[in-house]
Amino acid sequence: MRSYNPKEWFSLIFQFHKGDTFRKLLPVMAAIAIYCWGVAYLEKEYFKLPETSYVKNISLMHTMLGFVISMLLVFRTNTAYDRWWEGRRMWGSLVNNSRNFALKLSAMLTDEKDKAAFRKLIPAYASVLNQHLKDADISHELFDDTLLAHPHYKHQPNRLAKSMISNLNDLYKNGKITGDQLIILNTEVLSFTEVCGACERIKNTPIPYSYSAFIKKFIFMYVMTLPFGYVFQLGYYVIPVVVFVFYVLASLELIAEEIEDPFGTDANDLPLEKIAENIKKNIEEILS
Repeated sequence: MRSYNPKEWFSLIFQFHKGDTFRKLLPVMAAIAIYCWGVAYLEKEYFKLPETSYVKNISLMHTMLGFVISMLLVFRTNTAYDRWWEGRRMWGSLVNNSRNFALKLSAMLTDEKDKAAFRKLIPAYASVLNQHLKDADISHELFDDTLLAHPHYKHQPNRLAKSMISNLNDLYKNGKITGDQLIILNTEVLSFTEVCGACERIKNTPIPYSYSAFIKKFIFMYVMTLPFGYVFQLGYYVIPVVVFVFYVLASLELIAEEIEDPFGTDANDLPLEKIAENIKKNIEEILS
């Protein structure tokens, strides 16, 4: 995730980075500019259509459809942002649950060896969940410790949750924690799995295909028909105007596509590595 100061207006306006939609859309914008020039040339120079031509009335259609497309894009971006924010909220819950789990273990356990086991397991869960959501190969450094992830286990977060529950059960059998304490601690481990399930739901349930495809087709048809009517009012200035309209509409759709899956490596995705590192620092401090 890119860090920035939202109060610095001019640096944001004139600065471009890899996540900026202008670079992604530049080839398409160039093609649309050529297309608009062709339409303007044919209407004004080749066919020499009069100002009273019926083609001029096409602009009335765009006036009516402008409100519709704006409402669609607002709904699209709000839906995508809700998914992004829910992902951030889930990882915020993971931070709090990890701290609460460590605080309870610190108060209940007296053996340093027992604390050391959870000092590895709890931060490892956040790190493994991050890589799991990115569909990345789990770090083989974790396989060096039998407490942590196993290289042949398909769902590594479940493997770590299973290890934590097994450790708690062993502590109960050895009389190091009571039955009531076991119930309390098991609830904390279950909260990890709930966070994992919520994140997987966000990742594996994209916006319905028909809805996404309809918006793209709507934007394409809207932009492609713009120059026909506005050539009579704007002349060749219709070229930059249509290109700018396409840039605004297509950028909103691209931004929505990017943030609806907040667990990737794009500039606007959540900083999961940083959150996992903060969890590790907190747990090591609590269980030291």
